[in-house]
Amino acid sequence: MGRVYNFSAGPAVLPESVLREAAEEMLDYRGCGMSVMEMSHRSSAFKEIIDQAEADLRDLMGIPDNYKVLFLQGGGSTQFAMVPLNLMRNGRADYVVSGSWSKKAYLEAKRFGDARMVGDSSDGNFSYVPDVAELTVNPDADYVYICQNETIYGTTYHELPDTGDVPLVSDVSSCFLSEPIDVAKYGLIYGGAQKNVGPAGVTVVIVRDDLIPDADLPGVPTMLQYKTHADAGSMYNTPPCYAIYMCGKVFKWIKAQGGLAGMRDLNVAKAQLLYDALDDSDLFHGTARKADRSLMNVPFVTGDKDLDAKFIAEADAAGLKNIKGHRSVGGMRASIYNAMPIEGVQALVDFMRDFETRNAVGPRSI
Repeated sequence: MGRVYNFSAGPAVLPESVLREAAEEMLDYRGCGMSVMEMSHRSSAFKEIIDQAEADLRDLMGIPDNYKVLFLQGGGSTQFAMVPLNLMRNGRADYVVSGSWSKKAYLEAKRFGDARMVGDSSDGNFSYVPDVAELTVNPDADYVYICQNETIYGTTYHELPDTGDVPLVSDVSSCFLSEPIDVAKYGLIYGGAQKNVGPAGVTVVIVRDDLIPDADLPGVPTMLQYKTHADAGSMYNTPPCYAIYMCGKVFKWIKAQGGLAGMRDLNVAKAQLLYDALDDSDLFHGTARKADRSLMNVPFVTGDKDLDAKFIAEADAAGLKNIKGHRSVGGMRASIYNAMPIEGVQALVDFMRDFETRNAVGPRSI
């Protein structure tokens, strides 16, 4: 079997041209006589790799000079703890719970202080994002936390909450670099690379300088302090070298696609193609509220578990891989990240229409 269309939610599809370039450099990185996997993180060759990756990311996102870019380990789940450990200086923070990932972050933060839930969409099985216009932010909060794109439920914030002088913290793991954002509206942004910009192993944290504690935090492990990594240029210990190298290549690939504006146009076109097919179908329907639909993750169901299972099995055999939805939603989920070509989405849509024809049902009741 050749290359398939990989709709996995993460680790996920990477640009084929990036994979081919990495393959060419696997045994000998630019005349070094060794792979990036083998070289010292203290070498001049790797220093150039990480510095260029940061420079390209800053250029792509327009990151202001008063923000640090950190390449860390531990995934987004470690950030559930690092954020309150570093930012909860007065012991209070507000959380908007719009899905599994923001709920996990909220529960983790409660270990360290007074984490308060100021928005919650669990009453609809997280099929929507709480109305940001109705959020009441506590002025004494150290920060307000959101998960900007909920991977499992396929919902996203199309409008950010107005947090006033309270810093906004956002988990952008599954929408990272999918469209332009104004970094200055956030105090801290983080994202695991394995969904949209690279292989598993590195988490990118973009944090405003004034939110990094000036001194050592008593009781907080050294590795869980942002200051540790900011002061050491993300190389306090051995960083995830190869994952950073791959992210750097993806950053350059995104720039070649027209930057974040170009990525947004492509991602909108892909999502529209799939959502139109769902809205026109009598068999399939999306589970997220239309106003809150994600550009990256599209969960959908038939309403019949046996038919869902049949679709997943036949799609897999047709080269449409990892289409099974999360157990909390069921059905199917197509993650259509930056590197998923529009041809892959078209192949999925064509397969859905063929499947519906072969498994005809009556018109969907309104």
